[in-house]
Amino acid sequence: MGDVVGLGKFRKARARAEDRKRSEENRIRFGRSRAEREANEKETDRATRLLDAHRRDGDAGDE
Repeated sequence: MGDVVGLGKFRKARARAEDRKRSEENRIRFGRSRAEREANEKETDRATRLLDAHRRDGDAGDE
């Protein structure tokens, strides 16, 4: 005969496995690595600084 396993333990193990699977799917679908996020943020900051540096004093957008 097999080992006796509590039903609660079995349910929790199954729930953890489902959560891991769902997490993996979400990482694939939505996730970006920290390096990708930081690179994107740096590029955005660089573009903003570049545009601000080329802004003329008399532009209507300065107000």
